[in-house]
Amino acid sequence: MNTVLKKVLRAKRRFRIRKNLSGTAERPRLAVFRSNKHFGLQVIDDTKGVTIVSVFTQEKELKGKFKGNNVAAAKEAASILAKRAKEKGVTKMVFDRSGYAYHGRVKQIAESLRENGVQI
Repeated sequence: MNTVLKKVLRAKRRFRIRKNLSGTAERPRLAVFRSNKHFGLQVIDDTKGVTIVSVFTQEKELKGKFKGNNVAAAKEAASILAKRAKEKGVTKMVFDRSGYAYHGRVKQIAESLRENGVQI
């Protein structure tokens, strides 16, 4: 499949998902960003337009710990995000997969957050 077409289709999915969900102060949005080498997670309050908590694979805690961008790294990043979110008082989130398929790293992030006591 053409890479331009892939990007267009993902953008359509992303907009379709985003028009139906929004983060609030009580239940902020967990946005997932994924690239070939890294990924990032942000907990966002859309009413204020503020990022509450974020984790990226290039941070000191995760950098060099895993070889590549794999599900083990996703699990570790999600557990770090859950810990940071609990410190900020966030235990419920809306999961925004940003048009990515719900499998592999994206699925592992959601499962790991649930294991660490965050409601998605």
